[in-house]
Amino acid sequence: MNARCLCVSMLVLGAVALTGCAAAPTATPVPTPVPPTATPVPPTATPVPPTATPTPVPPTATPTPIPPTATPTKTPTPTLTPTPAALPPQPRAIKFKTTDGQVELDGLYYPAAYKPAPVVVLMHWVGSNQGDWAEIAYWLQNRGLGGKSANPRKYAWLDSSWFPAMPAGQSFAVFTFTFRGCTADGCRNWDPRPWWIDANSAMKAASALEGIDPQRIVSAGASIGADGAIDGCFWLNSAPKDVSGGGRCLGTFAFSPGGYLTVPYAEAVKPLQAEQPPKPVWCLYSEGDRESNPACNSASGAAYRKIEYAGNFHGMTLIQPNKKPKDVDTGTLLLFLDWLKLSLGAK
Repeated sequence: MNARCLCVSMLVLGAVALTGCAAAPTATPVPTPVPPTATPVPPTATPVPPTATPTPVPPTATPTPIPPTATPTKTPTPTLTPTPAALPPQPRAIKFKTTDGQVELDGLYYPAAYKPAPVVVLMHWVGSNQGDWAEIAYWLQNRGLGGKSANPRKYAWLDSSWFPAMPAGQSFAVFTFTFRGCTADGCRNWDPRPWWIDANSAMKAASALEGIDPQRIVSAGASIGADGAIDGCFWLNSAPKDVSGGGRCLGTFAFSPGGYLTVPYAEAVKPLQAEQPPKPVWCLYSEGDRESNPACNSASGAAYRKIEYAGNFHGMTLIQPNKKPKDVDTGTLLLFLDWLKLSLGAK
């Protein structure tokens, strides 16, 4: 009897065990993912500031400008925010061959804050090299890189603290270069015909720069550079496209020309005034400048303007705070901006 009961008990326990093994496991609920409530905004890229800026060395053979008696209060220049397509603001070293194939020249390209942009080609005088234009190039570029050029002799054109504010939203591409045989201490020899070739070559090089509009080029210069600017402008518009590169010059601004590069100033002005529409050509000179005075007064045309200053200032020394022409109540750099607007139109 006891053995029988034991067997029945064991069978019952086995059945219970099998029932427990066959029971299905309880499912663990899986949480439903919740979609994000906002799309992440990618960070806006900030232009990397330059690691170095060119340090022009002032000339030794240039007359020291008369210091101003008062420095006007400068209105801060609003820096233009670059477009997504803008090139980095740092000046780019550019080497280019002259059209005669004889030499390779050094240039600097200051990209504008947008593209394609008009380009201003600046040509230096005999007392220095392209470094004399550094602060004016930064001012025209309007991307916040100016005010750092070495200026031990306190030249006004290398001190941007007094420059007028650039109009809001305005930025120009700028191209400078150094004529053959010239350094920061000036040009070793008087070499007018090769310099004429250099000026033409610089206009061609400018028309091929990345990010510029080759149909919107203007030129400006001081002394030999003033003649280079007008000669190069005329050459760019008249030479065959396979020689010139197909760019177009829309105007030129001269600080004290004198027919220094073998072409009389009036002869260079004449074809630009004959174009339709005539190109704005402005000529600045001092009444006591024995070469620039007759040069500026020899030219004429529908879009030609001559502007006289008192004294005998020449070239870059016309660029000083508080210096105004005899009959115009506007400073030199503001006149420059007026000419740019006339030549290129409003952006």
